Amino acid sequence: MKVLFVVTAYPRHEADVITPWMGETIERLRRSGTHVEVLAPSYRGGGATEVAGVKVHRFRYGPASLETLTHDVPAMERIRRNPAFGALLPLYVAAGSRAARRIARSGDFDVVHVFWPIPHGIFGMAARNGSGAALVSTFFSAELMWRGAARKVFAPILRKIVDSSDAITVISTYTGQKLREYVGDVRTVMIPFGAAAVSHETAEVSPYRKREDPFELLFVGRLVKRKGVDVLLRAVKILEYDSRLTVRIVGGGPELEDLKRLSESLGVDGRVKFDGVVTAARIDELFRQCDALVLPAIITESGDTEGLGVVLIEAMGYGKPVIASSAGGIVDIVKAGETGLLVAPGDPDSLADAITHAMDEPDALSELAVRGAAFAGSAFGWDAIVDKLSDVYELAVERRAARKIDTGAKT
Repeated sequence: MKVLFVVTAYPRHEADVITPWMGETIERLRRSGTHVEVLAPSYRGGGATEVAGVKVHRFRYGPASLETLTHDVPAMERIRRNPAFGALLPLYVAAGSRAARRIARSGDFDVVHVFWPIPHGIFGMAARNGSGAALVSTFFSAELMWRGAARKVFAPILRKIVDSSDAITVISTYTGQKLREYVGDVRTVMIPFGAAAVSHETAEVSPYRKREDPFELLFVGRLVKRKGVDVLLRAVKILEYDSRLTVRIVGGGPELEDLKRLSESLGVDGRVKFDGVVTAARIDELFRQCDALVLPAIITESGDTEGLGVVLIEAMGYGKPVIASSAGGIVDIVKAGETGLLVAPGDPDSLADAITHAMDEPDALSELAVRGAAFAGSAFGWDAIVDKLSDVYELAVERRAARKIDTGAKT
């Protein structure tokens, strides 16, 4: 099987740490006998054409100085920050579509696999129409949050992409539900891309603390509104009397400075440490040393929330217990009282109660961690992901062949 991945961003050089899960997915597929190449946009006119043994096709979409729509910041966030970048979208779509069509035609691919189908599904349709390849589209949920005029514009495009796809995958049941708001009868397969960030088969639950011991709660993620870190800070305020608790917040993003100010105004800055963006090695160290991981996600006014909550699966892979809110795709991972502690989104009192329970009941917390690690390994481990993905590719190829036969019979 030969597959072309169509993506927003791919490492520009060996030391580039973006989308590590995608590189791992490709490596795992390679071990199973599937050859993968990548189509990604250029960055400032360049970018390596081979990364860790993976062939990368880069397409140009403007002068080098303007080719910054992707990689450093997600494209839609870049446009929200500076609407002038929206002028690059037509160039990006046109150039990417031409490249996808040309590469699919010349590369003899069995499957073109599109990630983030708005706008890459347009690339995929061009590739499929210009070659014999099947089209697989993967939705993450952020591209399904359009409202108002934007929804009217993108909904027909999205439906066309779905109709043209030979198979559709989603990263969570929540993403599948959002997609069915656009295409009610769509058939999907849930594959939690990006979830198996560590080897769950080797997860070990650490010996747990005593009830009176210090308790470090870790948050790792991009600091955007949907993560609900402000709710976490308010929960820490409620628990300011409890000297056991400290919170470490790892990550950068547009909410960082506002969250620091909130921490100071609440008077919890002595209990909360903002580490900012750190290396992968440091994240590994922090996962190993923390007592639990928290993801207090919310549903924003625009409807944005967590498509899955990959960091929870990472934590489970380290044998750590998790505390999270019942928002978006998180409920696919955290089963209340079984694989973690689940709280109401946007409710600092509920979160404070869960944190207190975690600190007061170390034995129960250890049992949650054991069950969480086992669940993550079976449901979200690499073997499960690769097996499902291989099945999807086979199904897509069969459907593509059947469509060709049907089209030929009609003509």
